Amino acid sequence: MQPVLAQTTGFFRERPAGKGLADAFSAIWVHRMDERAVPPIVITPDATIDLQWIDGRFRVAGPDKEPQIETPPAGAVIVGFRFRPGAAAGWLGVPASEIVGGRLDLQELWGTRARELSDRIKAATDLPAMLRQLEETVGMRTEGGNALDPQMDRAFGVLDEGLSPETPLVPFLQRQLHMSERTLRRRFEGAFGYGPKTLDRILRFHRFRRLQRQQGEASTALLAIEAGYADQAHLIRESRRLTGVTPTALA
Repeated sequence: MQPVLAQTTGFFRERPAGKGLADAFSAIWVHRMDERAVPPIVITPDATIDLQWIDGRFRVAGPDKEPQIETPPAGAVIVGFRFRPGAAAGWLGVPASEIVGGRLDLQELWGTRARELSDRIKAATDLPAMLRQLEETVGMRTEGGNALDPQMDRAFGVLDEGLSPETPLVPFLQRQLHMSERTLRRRFEGAFGYGPKTLDRILRFHRFRRLQRQQGEASTALLAIEAGYADQAHLIRESRRLTGVTPTALA
């Protein structure tokens, strides 16, 4: 059975995080798998960290550097709370560098505190009722917690917007954030799980994906240049590295 991209199977929806959650989370998403046998799914690096509710437990999906393959059970429902850039480490109490590529039960990080959080979620008659419980429970742990690192949130925004190809990345960030190179790398690894160049590479690819969705008729070569790649060959190498397939197959 060939793996498929995660969001191409089953039902997937996301929406912005509401009041009480927005201090640490940017979005809430729901992924319901098909009732039939689910093929292995590929999760591609997207520079995010998620708190997930699956199978009656909270787990943490750490930041990925390469594609991950999972096989959820048929009919499974996964609810995800996507951390804002620079907020996961403060909320979880561990640097993102310690959970890179991980899929960890929250209890591994928090012990009995995680079990107490999970115990607040009671059997619900439907998905909306379960979502309300989850939002209330995660919100109680979030509101007013000051988990967000504003400087790292700002740095993420700059890279997500994209720098001109001739701009030296690390020196530019040092000037913007008034940090030494050593401090910059340490802060990035703590907040995102990897350094500025890796984050920039992942965000550049997702910038291309946004352009691809918005300008579906444009040539791949032009979109590659607009997203910040040296040329189409550069894009194809990065696409294979981050997703396992070419941009054309991804579309």
